[in-house]
Amino acid sequence: MSEPVYDSGVFSDWFAAQTGRSGDLLVEPMRGGGSCEMFMLLQGDERFVIRRAPLAAVSDTAHNVVREFRVIEALTGNNVRVPEVLVCCDDVSVLGAPFYIMRYVDGEVIRRKLPDHYVGSPEAQPAIGEEMIDALVELHDFDWRGTAMEDLSKPERFLERQVERWSSQLETYRSRDLPGVDDVARWLESNRPAEADLTVMHGDYKVDNVMYSKSLPPRILTLVDFEMTTVGDPLIDLAWCMIFWPEEGNLIAIAAPGNPGGMDAAYCQAPNALIDRYAEKTGRTMSHFQWYQSFAAWKLGIVLEGSYAKFLSGESKNPNHEFFGFVVDQLMERAQRFAR
Repeated sequence: MSEPVYDSGVFSDWFAAQTGRSGDLLVEPMRGGGSCEMFMLLQGDERFVIRRAPLAAVSDTAHNVVREFRVIEALTGNNVRVPEVLVCCDDVSVLGAPFYIMRYVDGEVIRRKLPDHYVGSPEAQPAIGEEMIDALVELHDFDWRGTAMEDLSKPERFLERQVERWSSQLETYRSRDLPGVDDVARWLESNRPAEADLTVMHGDYKVDNVMYSKSLPPRILTLVDFEMTTVGDPLIDLAWCMIFWPEEGNLIAIAAPGNPGGMDAAYCQAPNALIDRYAEKTGRTMSHFQWYQSFAAWKLGIVLEGSYAKFLSGESKNPNHEFFGFVVDQLMERAQRFAR
């Protein structure tokens, strides 16, 4: 991760003027952040997090962090688990790129394996999946009409637009044979459900985009990464989450039983148990859920293929982008399995 490129005096003056907080500041790079950069901001005993757009792509990402700030701001105070945001800045002279600041949350992110104390308390592990569902239900229950989310989204004909949109995106970087991608696209168009109720949808909802408590049983403290959040079909979020939930044969599952730091097989719910929990809490029908399962895997495969195409062309040396080739193949297999 690059070091922050900025004038410390300019940033300190800006921070004091915007927040009324004066005093020495310390900024340190953090791990994580996905497409954006993350920095720890320390002032006395208080800790904050800076989420900054990449310096190398200001024009493409300048509005993303500003939009993300507005999304979180709109959701704040409405029983949705979001971080406390302080202030946003689109003036690149302050930190080199647009950014926003939120209060630090001292929690756990489950990336490849569970925290050691989760592993040591398998009887508490069912709360991981239960909390994933319950926090998603809370997000989908948010009344978005008349809020900033209405201005930040294009909900009209949401499902109708999806297959064409992502098929067109694939064509901008398609460079190899992807078995099934076109067959699935045709199946999705032919079997598309009627437009359903619209909710705020996270857009990238999975177990490593939430922060859990350090105490047991695990509890979700906040959702993170709202870059793709919009108003759309809530069942896409649920299907997206299930892509990474452990089940037999899922080679891209997070913290799967049998792997180092994985969930205990006796306490890891089957995907259908979590889907049923969502259906019971929301009253939504799952009669067409296989369509959503296929679509979510197909779409994510197309999204990740863009990064893998950069690796194949030599534009990227990122080892994660190389690994995405395997992930895309698994996703297309999953999409075909549900397109029946």
